[in-house]
Amino acid sequence: MTSITDDLHAMREHYDQPPLRRADLSASPFIQFSKWLEDAVKAQVYDPNACSLATVDGEGRPVSRAVLLKALEDEQFVFYTNYQSRKSSHLENNPNTCMHFPWFALQRQVIVTGMVEKIETGQAEEYFMSRPLESRLGAWASAQSEEVDSRESLERSYLEMQEKFGDNPPKPTHWGGYALLPESIEFWQGGPSRLHDRFMYRLEKGEWTIQRLNP
Repeated sequence: MTSITDDLHAMREHYDQPPLRRADLSASPFIQFSKWLEDAVKAQVYDPNACSLATVDGEGRPVSRAVLLKALEDEQFVFYTNYQSRKSSHLENNPNTCMHFPWFALQRQVIVTGMVEKIETGQAEEYFMSRPLESRLGAWASAQSEEVDSRESLERSYLEMQEKFGDNPPKPTHWGGYALLPESIEFWQGGPSRLHDRFMYRLEKGEWTIQRLNP
């Protein structure tokens, strides 16, 4: 056994949140999610809108990476990306996905599963123009997920885009957003003695049901 394994075996977190009761939850998972997100913002959790997004490649192998939730409207979770990226190629072939929000500082996490669809170009355009100039130029400079020979090449591409577009780069045609339409949303909160609280919202015949799950 290696020393790092010894260290891992010894790592323990003490969960001490008060019990989460069914009566504490909103009937709407979107209202409940918004409340927990607001708690994370108030607690100054680092990147409270960050989540891991899981996709599956053409051979059934899962891949996960961090993305930022940028809208929660019309009961949809919206994020933005390059449509030529690896994640987008996965989603084009298999739109089933999962978002995991790790608010561990609050002893909470949320898992959202469902299918994605591309958002309207106008909505993507509006958000793109609200981004900082550096981010808009970066969307042009980076051929996301493709091999690049050096950091210098990436920086040179950025400068070229800066010279080409100045202070007003338009939205690239290959850049846009996806909306995740949830089929289930699980809320997890840590509890003493590893008796964590888990509640699963499931969409059944257009209505949301709530079940308590064993930890």
